[in-house]
Amino acid sequence: MSRITSTALTPKIFTCALAGLALFASSVASYAADTWPVKEAGAKAAGFSEEGIASLDAAMAKVVADQDVAGMVWLLARNGEVATFESAGLARVDDQAPMTMDSLFRIYSMTKPVTGVALMMLHEQGLWKFDDPVSLHAPELAGLKIMTSYDDNGNMELVSPSREPTMRELLNHSAGYGYGLSGNDPVNAKFRDTGVLASTDLDDLIAKVADIPLLFEPGERWSYSISVDIQGYIVQRLSGQRFGDFLEQEIFKPLAMNDTRFFVKAEDVDRFAEVHNWDAERNRLVQRPHRSDRPSYLDSERLESGGGGLVSSTHDYARFLQLLVNEGELDGTRLLTPESIRIMRTNSLRDGLNLRGSLTSQGQAGQGFGVDFAVIIDPEKANSPNSPGTYYWGGAAGTWFWVDPVEDMFWLGMIQAQGATRPGAADMRGIAADIIYESLVN
Repeated sequence: MSRITSTALTPKIFTCALAGLALFASSVASYAADTWPVKEAGAKAAGFSEEGIASLDAAMAKVVADQDVAGMVWLLARNGEVATFESAGLARVDDQAPMTMDSLFRIYSMTKPVTGVALMMLHEQGLWKFDDPVSLHAPELAGLKIMTSYDDNGNMELVSPSREPTMRELLNHSAGYGYGLSGNDPVNAKFRDTGVLASTDLDDLIAKVADIPLLFEPGERWSYSISVDIQGYIVQRLSGQRFGDFLEQEIFKPLAMNDTRFFVKAEDVDRFAEVHNWDAERNRLVQRPHRSDRPSYLDSERLESGGGGLVSSTHDYARFLQLLVNEGELDGTRLLTPESIRIMRTNSLRDGLNLRGSLTSQGQAGQGFGVDFAVIIDPEKANSPNSPGTYYWGGAAGTWFWVDPVEDMFWLGMIQAQGATRPGAADMRGIAADIIYESLVN
């Protein structure tokens, strides 16, 4: 049962939490008996103090009660045992729907590690190599120029790169591609103006990217990019299957991730959590409208974005993370070899390059990047309580996870929040990590 552990809960959220108990019971029943992690082993079984896990649950419930987020589902597991799996608050403020264990979330960029696993499965089949040029597997991207400068009118100075970007650089965001999520330069502007992320399908996306220059020489910077959508296209091309079909047949079905796909089925709409932001005028969280510039999440034909398109549940994504903790195997099903998982979680940026940095700027000290994960190389430099080698990522609506291979442990937090936050909102990510590591007892 979802525990209400904070006396600071508002009456509205408390009432909705009680109303969600019946929904929680039905959500548990919807999962097969053998689909870990339905049942909670508890703090002691997972190697934590009971007081520590109670404090963790109370802290996350307070984040919700304080309206830092409308609702949350969180899960902590260690050595294959679930220390806590809880929910609090609302999935949608407009109809006061409670957040439940089986709520569905836009996981946005937490799609990226799933795409990385898919591509590594094809690597194990010998279909590509890390030093291959990207254009060997996406010929449309051959011969791209680099933007070296531009004027106020957006006119670009272009030169040929010294070499083409490699698959390794595609996987760690140092290939030179833009994204359009930020940046006022002409490259990122063209990503926005041509609607790359609103493409009809992956063929359309690649055709648009093929007409946009690179931002820098391959390997010289880390810059968050369209590269994982390109990876999805390469999975599609090498496998001969539609990208979503490959994920369904090779990853989701074998792992019993029955709630994970690129759209929300009609029968699951009531489970779909909506995105919220803080409204200063009304002094409360408000539900954001759906985007109108691209197909709805209810449209089964929407873009199968390897960089940010999946919808998933806490249960499903926890199974994916436990696969990583187990080095490629879960419940007797092996998707990848331990060596492939170790490659994924190993920093592959060239010497002198950190996350979000360049060869002339430090970026985020102590952090690198592997295959679609950031990697904490030096926790002290990274100002992190996590063990060396911990890898992590998050999504644009606030979902976040980290996996600590030293402790065989992962954390998963599922929320739906974008835009303005409540003034003085808590650092929920830092609070959770600090309590978790303080609560370890063996």
